[in-house]
Amino acid sequence: MENAYERIAQQVEKHKRAQTLMHYVNKQNLTEEHRQQHKGKATGIDRVGKEAYGENLEANIEDLLTRMKMFSYRPQAVRRTYIPKAGSDKMRPLGIPAYEDKLVQGAMRKVLDQVYEGKFYDFSYGFRKGKNCHQAIREVNQLIMTNKINFIVDADIKGFFDNVDHEWLMRFLEHDIADKNFLRYIKRFLKAGIMEDMKYHESDRGTPQGGLISPVCANVYLHYVLDMWFDKVVKKQCKGEAHIIRYADDCAPRRRRDATE
Repeated sequence: MENAYERIAQQVEKHKRAQTLMHYVNKQNLTEEHRQQHKGKATGIDRVGKEAYGENLEANIEDLLTRMKMFSYRPQAVRRTYIPKAGSDKMRPLGIPAYEDKLVQGAMRKVLDQVYEGKFYDFSYGFRKGKNCHQAIREVNQLIMTNKINFIVDADIKGFFDNVDHEWLMRFLEHDIADKNFLRYIKRFLKAGIMEDMKYHESDRGTPQGGLISPVCANVYLHYVLDMWFDKVVKKQCKGEAHIIRYADDCAPRRRRDATE
């Protein structure tokens, strides 16, 4: 299974833009996504869980693939709920996809991970295999302890996941991916909409937290608008050293004492 996805990374090394990605959303990979789902998880607007979908798994996946090939498959709106935000008395919105949308997003997420893992900067720690928030914190501490730091900026992009610009996100993805059908389905997921209190809301921006492709899409967006900007613009304009550590939409840029604009 992993070897199949790893071929994508090999393709990316050889070609500027990845092609023929949609065939990774196949029966074998969708079945594996179903196997990895946890029982008893909250359901989307379809109210279908792992047990119900699995009762006729092969036929359900065959039907899903037929609809995808005919482009009649359209992701359903995510069901919006709210959960407590860590370290705060505020609530954080969470979007729960329909069950088969979870399967498709799960396979597409693995494809995107392979396309972008080799492109992302090492200082990006959020939602990446082998990286976590504890490592990000250790790296921040290491920089503070071993460098003569002038100042530190702790930044959090307000409402980032709810305000991602779809047009720019698709441009960034098109820069690295040539498979138009794959991109077509990503756009459909972005535009699927939100159901909250029995009311449908269009999604003309944002990538709902809870969607399986949302984390990697967020990293792609921030890779181009924040990480590359810091690396190619900010660092070159500084006299001295400048560093940044980013975990999702939280980042901490820092400079040495001899760094000036």
